[in-house]
Amino acid sequence: MADRLVRGVDAARPGVPTLEQVAAKAGVSRSTASRAINGGLRVSPEALLAVEAAVADLGYSPNRAARSLVTRRTDSIALVVPEPDERVLSDPFFAGTLNGLASALADTEIQVVLVIARPGQNERTVRYLRNGHVDGAIVVSHHRDDTLDRALVELRLPSVFVGRPLSATPEVDSRLQYVDTDNVQGGRMATQHLLDRGCRRIGTIAGPEDMSAGIDRLIGWRQAMTAAGQRDDAVVHGDFTIVSGAEAARRLLTEYPDVDGIFIASDLMAAGALPVLAELGREVPQDVAVVGYDNLGVAASTQPPLTSVIQPVVAMARAAGLRLLDQLQGATPTPPLIFAPELVVRASA
Repeated sequence: MADRLVRGVDAARPGVPTLEQVAAKAGVSRSTASRAINGGLRVSPEALLAVEAAVADLGYSPNRAARSLVTRRTDSIALVVPEPDERVLSDPFFAGTLNGLASALADTEIQVVLVIARPGQNERTVRYLRNGHVDGAIVVSHHRDDTLDRALVELRLPSVFVGRPLSATPEVDSRLQYVDTDNVQGGRMATQHLLDRGCRRIGTIAGPEDMSAGIDRLIGWRQAMTAAGQRDDAVVHGDFTIVSGAEAARRLLTEYPDVDGIFIASDLMAAGALPVLAELGREVPQDVAVVGYDNLGVAASTQPPLTSVIQPVVAMARAAGLRLLDQLQGATPTPPLIFAPELVVRASA
């Protein structure tokens, strides 16, 4: 049936190279040529090379709709972002994610479908993924209540998370693939830099308590503070946005006015905090030294420029895309890929 479908589509396009012509030029059977074009399964390397050369010489392009019927593939993947629309459009993290994912898919015909999983619409997102619209999914900015990790495991849909998913059980977590940066080490590194500068009352504006990045960066801050024999009580939380950084900075300085160093868990929150420090008469870094996290471009444009821990978002998204491509080709799951953090020192600390 599948062979007849493709044959019919090819025959309906007069003057356009057909699958039969590709097979004849490559010196293989029509079924071998079809398998080579549709993924290369059960095709020898020699035959695959011959078919690829014939396709290039003849300018053959299979009809995408017919190919989907044959392969049961859509040649599309979803980039799932469980955040409000305005957050996706304003946060440079998501631009970096798209950049890295596009790089991973550059040599393929796979298209990316952006799925913004707005708060309270998890069921709609899962239903979309379940109904066969895409071949796989990349999930970024995952929150505990999204439950996308468990849903994707149940769907058996090829998927990769950018950032460690907060799974409910070890069983679920062991069946997920993800890439991340070592956020605990990054939090320690940022805090140690402040300690090495001589700061003795270091606070933190931590990230969301329902995201692994927020949790792990706070753990790193606490580890460095404990190792230095310092108190770790000066903690307020934001949600990785500029507005929340400004509000958190005001709370932190009100509750802990003796703070002389702040580790802020994202550069966007730091961009909101710096004007508040200036408003309150605290010079940076003379009165309060500040270290951020991400180094995605915002850090270099703040006043003063921000010392920041690198989160290699583009490289992480590219790695996630390549891992998803491997899954789509039938590869077995691989252990998590964790990038090492680095510190970029600028004028703020």
